[in-house]
Amino acid sequence: MKFSRFYIPTLKEEPSEADIPSHSLALRAGLIRKVASGIYSIMPLGFKVLKKIEGIVREEMNGAGAVELLLPVMQPSDLWKKTGRWEEYGPDMFRLKDRNKRDFCLGPTHEELITYMAYMDIKSYKNLPVNLYQIQVKFRDEIRPRYGLLRAREFIMKDAYSFCRNDDDSKAVYKDMYDAYCRIIERIGLEYKVVEAATGVIGGKFSHEFIVLAENGEEKLVLCPECGYCANYEMSEFVAASGKNKKDTHPSKGDRCIKCKKELKFAKGIEIGHIFMLGKKYSDSLDAKFLDIDGKLKSLVMGCYGIGISRMLSAAVEQLHDDRGIIWPLSIAPFTINLISTTSKNKELSSACEKIYQILEDLDVEVLYDDRDVSAGIKFKDSDLIGIPVRFIIGQKFLKDKLIDVEYRKDGKAEEISVDHVPEFVKKFKIKNSPR
Repeated sequence: MKFSRFYIPTLKEEPSEADIPSHSLALRAGLIRKVASGIYSIMPLGFKVLKKIEGIVREEMNGAGAVELLLPVMQPSDLWKKTGRWEEYGPDMFRLKDRNKRDFCLGPTHEELITYMAYMDIKSYKNLPVNLYQIQVKFRDEIRPRYGLLRAREFIMKDAYSFCRNDDDSKAVYKDMYDAYCRIIERIGLEYKVVEAATGVIGGKFSHEFIVLAENGEEKLVLCPECGYCANYEMSEFVAASGKNKKDTHPSKGDRCIKCKKELKFAKGIEIGHIFMLGKKYSDSLDAKFLDIDGKLKSLVMGCYGIGISRMLSAAVEQLHDDRGIIWPLSIAPFTINLISTTSKNKELSSACEKIYQILEDLDVEVLYDDRDVSAGIKFKDSDLIGIPVRFIIGQKFLKDKLIDVEYRKDGKAEEISVDHVPEFVKKFKIKNSPR
């Protein structure tokens, strides 16, 4: 793709509305644009990243035996009233009426709707287990939207729902989803922790959160480097250095792990995934029963599994950036190589760039060729800002020795290659950075 034909509206100035790096960089790099409080348009560069994240999530869900579908955003109130969550969910739920004055909501989640579908279609133990997922827009009327896509009112989420005969089968699916979530985050290339968590308004027997480590994260974690203990602060247990009960203190140096008595560390992170062992909470309320092998009607045993697609984009930026811009991991980078000519005035350099661009295209490399008639300084600053993993620079060394300057965004390392070695470079780069 040529820069002049793509749409990347970068910003030079720091946005006044942004409180944390990921929000600022998403705006400055042209990934998102604000429409209203907590509502953002996903711009072309951001859309490419989202599609990469979706692709990884979809591959892992399919590989774990989940089946994709798509549920409506608008949901009738009667299902939510049957489970008691029409009132319980509170003001975070968008409520609206149709022309016949019937109550609906814009789905903040889909437990009620998917359980109603199971009520209609799952009749026998022979149909079980079933694990269904979607990638869909959600709406939650946050009281104080902030941090861009991290705390938005409209966001994109993958949510899955499992239906099983009994607790043992449900735990097996839960384990499959737990493992799939770990693979998703590892394939994307982020540092993370998994912690037991409160079930909140979703409910159920127990749950786990998947936390991407980040200095500006809202989740507080308690970690033990010695025994591996990890929990969010609200559910953690430790011996406070002051001798007081954990609930009466804030995390401080000298606090010790309740298990091994070694000194704890405290960290912050961003919740990007949450999985729940629901049990029969929704199936009991909505009468979703099946005929078991013993001839008795029983309530379906459920689990639900959410992961934030748009939130993952921001979490990646929050964890992987420097003072110049974003540092995308190859797995979700919008492009792999940024091809830059130091000047558009030199015909030899322009001709060489066109040739190299075509070579990369033929090698099926996602390349952004910066063919704009602007200074090299502007091109380099935009390249740093949008964070493409590799930069091919065609400049003085090419005019003198026919060499391409190769720079890596992650660590700043550089090397030189000839045009003839581009295919070999691409092959080695792909092998080196392929998911293990």
